[in-house]
Amino acid sequence: MKYVYTNEAPAAIGPYSQGIVVNNLFFSSGQIPLTASGEMNTGTVQEQTHQVFKNLQAVLKEAGASLDTVVKATVFIKNMDDFAAINEIYGEYFNQHKPARSTVEVARLPKDALVEIEVIALVK
Repeated sequence: MKYVYTNEAPAAIGPYSQGIVVNNLFFSSGQIPLTASGEMNTGTVQEQTHQVFKNLQAVLKEAGASLDTVVKATVFIKNMDDFAAINEIYGEYFNQHKPARSTVEVARLPKDALVEIEVIALVK
């Protein structure tokens, strides 16, 4: 196993890693809209979703993977009414490549985020 850490994404806010590589698979921790310096992006759900993808791209890169190698994404959203807005941004990042995905509405996310995404990807 290899633990993944990069300064280009927010540090873990608990006893976990940004992600872990096992054999040729990368498992990310859920990314919320914290900046790399640890400040919460409190903007719109669209702005928060872009921040989440910026974080995912950073940890994927550090792991030797990319959005193009993601095989599964799990999206947690605070309000299912935001599904269309999140889905539109999601489609900007996964436009040709379309990994399997689950989307779940949850009562609350860390730091009162509006969206959190975790991925599983193949490592190159």
